[in-house]
Amino acid sequence: MPSRDAAIVAFLASNGWNNASRSTLADDASFRRYERISDGGRTVVLMDAPPPKEDVRPFTKIAGHLIELGFSAPRILAEDSETGLLLLEDFGDDTFTRALASAPETEWEALEERLYASATDVLSDLHNRSGEDALPVNLPRYTMDRYLDEVLLLTDWYQPAITGQVISAENRAAYTTAWQGALKPVLATEPTLVLRDYHVDNLVWLPSRDGVQRCGLLDFQDALAGPAAYDLMSLLEDARRDIRLALRDRMWRRYISAMPNLREPGPARDQFETVFAILAAQRHAKVIGIFTRLCVRDAKPDYLVHIPRVWKLLEANLRHPALASVAEWMNTHLPADRRGIPNSAMAET
Repeated sequence: MPSRDAAIVAFLASNGWNNASRSTLADDASFRRYERISDGGRTVVLMDAPPPKEDVRPFTKIAGHLIELGFSAPRILAEDSETGLLLLEDFGDDTFTRALASAPETEWEALEERLYASATDVLSDLHNRSGEDALPVNLPRYTMDRYLDEVLLLTDWYQPAITGQVISAENRAAYTTAWQGALKPVLATEPTLVLRDYHVDNLVWLPSRDGVQRCGLLDFQDALAGPAAYDLMSLLEDARRDIRLALRDRMWRRYISAMPNLREPGPARDQFETVFAILAAQRHAKVIGIFTRLCVRDAKPDYLVHIPRVWKLLEANLRHPALASVAEWMNTHLPADRRGIPNSAMAET
C-alpha cells in the first residue's frame, strides 16, 4: 500500500499539479490537515482527511449546498473520496482571527465590528430561508442521543482528569437525566442548517466580494439539521477568544432585528433565548471535554489554555432557570475548585 505522501503526490499529479510546491497551512483539532499548493501564480488548498478517521464526502455535499445558496464556501476543484483528498478553492490566509491580529490598533474595533456583522448576516440570511431551501437533502438531525453523547465528554474525559477518579455509573446517569430534561425545548425547535463550528477561526474575510459572500465559510463537514440559535451562540460565545459584551449585544440585536419572528418581544423570542442558553451550556460542556481529550488522547495540549474561559461561559449559562438541574449536578460533582486546567491531563502529554 502506498504511503500517505505518495498518495498525495499521485493525486496532485493526476490533477495537473505535479510541478507544484507544497507548504503546510494548518493542522486541525480532528485528523485533517491542510496544505497550500502553488504553481506559478495559481494556488489551491489540499485537504488531507485520511479514511477511516475522516470522510470528505460530507464536506463536499455541504460546500455545494452553501454555494448554491449564494454563500462563500470553497469550490471543490478535485476529489478523491476513497483516499480522503480534496483540492479546494484558496480563500487566502485572512481568517477573521488573523485579520484582527494584523489590523492596526486604530482600525481594530471597526474591523471587528465589520467581521462580526458579516458573520451575523450570513446566519440571518440562512435562517430566513424556508427549511426546505436551507437544508441539504437527507441531512442528519441533531438528536437527543447526539446532544447527550457530546455533554458526556465532560464526565468521561474532563472529570477523571480533574479529580483523578472515573465517574461512577450512578453519577453519570444522574448527569444524563439532568441534561435530558434541559434539552427538551431544544428538540422542539424547527430545524435549519447548523454548521456547528461557526467561529472566527473558521471564517475568512473576503472584502473584495459583496454582501454575505464577504464571509468565507470553512470547517462545516459536521453540519446537521438543528436549532437556529446554535451557530449564533457558537459565534458569540467563542471558546477561543474573549468577546466584548457591547459587541456581543450589538450582534445579538442585529440578528434579532433581521428575523421577522423574533423582532417583537413574545413567546418566540423567549423560546429562542432559552434555547440559546441551553445550547451554550451544552456546547461549553462538550468543548471542555474535547479540549481535555485532545490533550490526554491526542497529545494536543494547546487547547487546555481555553478551559478557564469556557468554564466562565458555562457558569453564566447555568444560571438560566431551564438549566437548574444541570447546575445542581455541576455544583455537587464539579464545584468551583474543580473548574480549571486539569494537572493530570498535562501529565499525560
